[in-house]
Amino acid sequence: MSLDKDYLEYPKRAYGHDHDRFDWSMLADRAPIQWPNGKRVAVWINTSLQFYPLNQRGTPFKVPNGMTMPYPDLRHFTLRDYGNRVGIYRCLKTFDRYGIRPTFAINSQLAQDTPYLLEELKGTGGEFICHGWNMDHLHYGGQDQEEEAELVKHSVDTLRGLVDSPVRGWLSPAKNQSWHTPDLLAANGIEYCCDWVNDDMPYRFRTAHGPLTMMPLTTEIEDQFIIGQNLHSEDSWVEQVKDAFDFLLTESATQGGRMLALNIHPWMIGQPHRISSLEAVLEYITAHEETWQASAGEILDAFNAQTVKED
Repeated sequence: MSLDKDYLEYPKRAYGHDHDRFDWSMLADRAPIQWPNGKRVAVWINTSLQFYPLNQRGTPFKVPNGMTMPYPDLRHFTLRDYGNRVGIYRCLKTFDRYGIRPTFAINSQLAQDTPYLLEELKGTGGEFICHGWNMDHLHYGGQDQEEEAELVKHSVDTLRGLVDSPVRGWLSPAKNQSWHTPDLLAANGIEYCCDWVNDDMPYRFRTAHGPLTMMPLTTEIEDQFIIGQNLHSEDSWVEQVKDAFDFLLTESATQGGRMLALNIHPWMIGQPHRISSLEAVLEYITAHEETWQASAGEILDAFNAQTVKED
């Protein structure tokens, strides 16, 4: 029995991609980017500040790093809470020591419920990214679109009402999206999203409400992925981050500026036996004169100044 020819036809099939969200291109073939003052590697240190509810709903799945034991899972709940009570302050001291301008991806509920923490973060002059409402309010395929629209708006509006600086970026809880999430972000004035990790550099993304920029925040070298999921040692994490930086630095010599986006979690890297690993990473990166350490928004602005055309 032969298949009907319509079975093999797909109206969006095209060279490169089967969608029109962004243009297909090879990284090595793109016009080189020049970072300010001739720097070669833009380094974005992203700190994820998260609230994991004890009575999580788990819809449509249990969020990674969430509660795993029968309710009440106080062991995991208090470990995550440790990051917002203790670990983050060690990270802030480390940032200050190495002159880091951090970017904070924070759940809006956490920002609302912990005013002391929020004031400490604001005092650093860092940039804030909306990290959704909390780690149990996921965005996902099949979600009612009006429900998700309200969730995005409530999360973004709440954080904007709490901080003294613009909230331009978004990081979904668990980096999970529905098909509508990018459109809803653009509709709420979000300029960049950190969920898609299919590149080493920013790239333009089309939505129903205008352009968005994807700022890839790699999972591959973040602390919880290497240490918590892959079960590598802290020394191995340091080595892998250094290797990533070294490779991008070498690549930038012939292909233009590169970006290293490093995501960390205070409940993990802020532990007393791990904070020295963060210190080692930052000492290595900042010792290179080719490093431009900046917030995500600063990197986006420098990138857009060289690449944005009329859409």
